[in-house]
Amino acid sequence: MTRTGSRTTGRPTLSEVARLSGVSPITASRALRGVATVAPALALKVHEAAQQLGYVANPAARALASAQSQSIVVLVPSLSNQLFIDTLEAIHDVMRPRGLEVLIGNSHYDIHEEENLIRNYLAYQPRGLLLTGFERTEASRRLLAASGVPCVHMMELDTTPGVASVGFSQEQAGAVAARHLLARGRKRLAYIAAQLDPRVLQRGDGFRQTLQAAGCFDPALQLMAPTPSSIGLGGELFNDLLRRHPDVDGIFFCNDDLAQGAILEASRQGLRIPEQVAMVGFNDLPASAHLVPRLTSIRTPRAAIGRQAAQLLLGLLDGKPAAHPTQDLGFELVVRES
Repeated sequence: MTRTGSRTTGRPTLSEVARLSGVSPITASRALRGVATVAPALALKVHEAAQQLGYVANPAARALASAQSQSIVVLVPSLSNQLFIDTLEAIHDVMRPRGLEVLIGNSHYDIHEEENLIRNYLAYQPRGLLLTGFERTEASRRLLAASGVPCVHMMELDTTPGVASVGFSQEQAGAVAARHLLARGRKRLAYIAAQLDPRVLQRGDGFRQTLQAAGCFDPALQLMAPTPSSIGLGGELFNDLLRRHPDVDGIFFCNDDLAQGAILEASRQGLRIPEQVAMVGFNDLPASAHLVPRLTSIRTPRAAIGRQAAQLLLGLLDGKPAAHPTQDLGFELVVRES
């Protein structure tokens, strides 16, 4: 087969793909974007034609032609945290049937890096944004407000009119952890935290306030490290805490990987969990149910948050704002052996 391709580049064009597959250019475009309304048989013909011609879509040209891209920008603070991996997978599952491309930005828990990401991505005229939390620079807030791009916030809640958010109360989660340990008769309770992003601090606030109300809060038992959370760090912080405060009888960890490291370190030292020290983690990561002892943890709805946030954003894009833009998905205390 002979083809001429684009007049300027020599590359195959969407019109050629449409001609070869026997559909209109609009149908070909929708099929290549994965829009669910295209019949599967037609979509298959279009993809086969594109493969035969070696056609690669040009998103920049598509955005120029429509004055708007078909992309959704998702900004998260980490791509190594299972929490955000599960959320991103759910977002992708919702957006793909609509033919929307998911662009991911990683801010590395740095609000200035997030500002640069927002500035750069807005230049591509995205259809919408999914942002993690509410802490950002004033410049970022101005950029978002001036852009007019629909935005949904994840992981935290805000009832301010006009703000869409999907998540749960981090403070309440910390309070539940404290009440669980108190109900087990523990009095010398510590909070071990790392990364220290706003959500970690909110959990700590809920934990502290509950202990203060019970009359057993000791600020010396709050061990806070700004470094990234990890299993290795959990073991180190656990050792540091017990070295300085050997009478600790209960610990709430801001993330399961810290608690996992502490359990492993306790095993190496021959300490009995929970008899000597009870432990509660956060996020209920997959390995936590398989430790010895199995870790009690607060299970967070990370996939559900991604799915609901994506659906809420689609409603905004369709001009159908949700009746309840603040969606509290809650959390669950999973009691095991620790």
